[in-house]
Amino acid sequence: MGFRKDFLWGGAIAAHQAEGAWDVDGKGPSIADVMTAGDVKTPRRITRGVLEGEVYPNHLGIDFYHHYAEDLELCAEMGFKAFRTSIAWTRIFPNGDEEEPNEAGLKFYDDMFDKMRELGIEPVITLSHFEMPYGLADKYNGFMDRRCIDFFVRYASTCFKRYKGKVKYWMTFNEINNQAEWRKMGAHHLAQEGAVLVKEGDDLEAMMYESAHNELLASALAIKACHEIDPDAKIGCMIGMNGVYPASPDPHDVLNAQKAMTQKYYYVHVHAKGHYPINMLKKFERKGYDFIKEGDAEILAEGCVDYIGFSYYMSFATKFTGRFGDTYDFSEEDYVRNTYLKASDWGWQIDPVGLRWCLNWFNDRYELPMMIVENGFGAYDKVEEDGTIDDSYRIDYLAAHIKAMRDAVTYDGVDLLGYTMWAPIDIVSASTGEYDKRYGFIFVNYNNKGEGDMSRGKKKSFYWYKNVIATNGEEL
Repeated sequence: MGFRKDFLWGGAIAAHQAEGAWDVDGKGPSIADVMTAGDVKTPRRITRGVLEGEVYPNHLGIDFYHHYAEDLELCAEMGFKAFRTSIAWTRIFPNGDEEEPNEAGLKFYDDMFDKMRELGIEPVITLSHFEMPYGLADKYNGFMDRRCIDFFVRYASTCFKRYKGKVKYWMTFNEINNQAEWRKMGAHHLAQEGAVLVKEGDDLEAMMYESAHNELLASALAIKACHEIDPDAKIGCMIGMNGVYPASPDPHDVLNAQKAMTQKYYYVHVHAKGHYPINMLKKFERKGYDFIKEGDAEILAEGCVDYIGFSYYMSFATKFTGRFGDTYDFSEEDYVRNTYLKASDWGWQIDPVGLRWCLNWFNDRYELPMMIVENGFGAYDKVEEDGTIDDSYRIDYLAAHIKAMRDAVTYDGVDLLGYTMWAPIDIVSASTGEYDKRYGFIFVNYNNKGEGDMSRGKKKSFYWYKNVIATNGEEL
């Protein structure tokens, strides 16, 4: 009982949060390169181009571009079996619509994957992790234009051909469903997810569904191409999974939560089943949306995933307010505090049992292998005078979540391929653009004020996770 013998223990980062070198060796700007710094109280902004006087933390990251070899060696010291990262689309196609790829960008990832292989680490690679070329956003308004489907497939196919035999596990779009919460994040999430640049008066909901549809088409076509180019590879989706509970047993709350789950996670249904769930088609009909064109259904049906990759950080609870009447349409504005749970310094509710619930939710519906490709605890870490960092709070968080997923495997029969926690090394936070919001086992000496020499160090959790891997998750 417990995890499979070939379980993929590891960690996950994203190119735009770690690599830096944003304009080196022919790389073009991505949507992440025009995201300003923020903090727990100040939201990040997406600017029209790189503007003088603004701070763009992704430009520097943690300079993984030049430090990846030593960083991967530290991961290998922990016993990593897998390392998830992304390919920066604009290293390969700087503007997104070029006919030919940038050789320097392709070679960088050749070298990185070779290093992983040398260390016995399996690459798990995301094709688009909030890194769409800014050129496609500016010129085409991102995935609002169906031409971007072809640009993505060209990019994906280039990667499948180049890295055949080096990369076995692929994913298409990172947390493709985050844009479902467009009311809370508005234009920011649309721009981050689909590189859609919004102007005043635009219908955000209509744009979200249309651009998401085009992303789903791009994903399906890329999956089909992967299966044809490299039959030995496995390709999945990547879903931002945060289960939604009813705030009470009131039937209105229960139905409201059920509708929230449908509208937040219909994306995985399309990826896994190859078609939209009927209730979403009814919603599109009710709203008058006509973005599904002739031939789209066939494309979706031919591009189903081999496995479900997902992130899990927290859960939500929702209370029925009646604002949408009998439709019970989802609104993240109806989220309420779950008083049974504690929260992080950033207000993220801590719910390890919810991870087991989510694993079962996926398993009951889709019966596909799964991989947890993000799960972690952002915190303010303190360096003691002797240089040590006691991050026992991170150990407690991760241990509880690993136990929950072990129980899902042992007692519920979930087919779990691996666990790449977020993030094994401190990187720039995607949500706030901070350095001080730290997730890693490996400390990076750099902070929000731009102070530090980028040197790496080991936290208490480094040694803990090393033992977790050595015992295949038996000792937590």
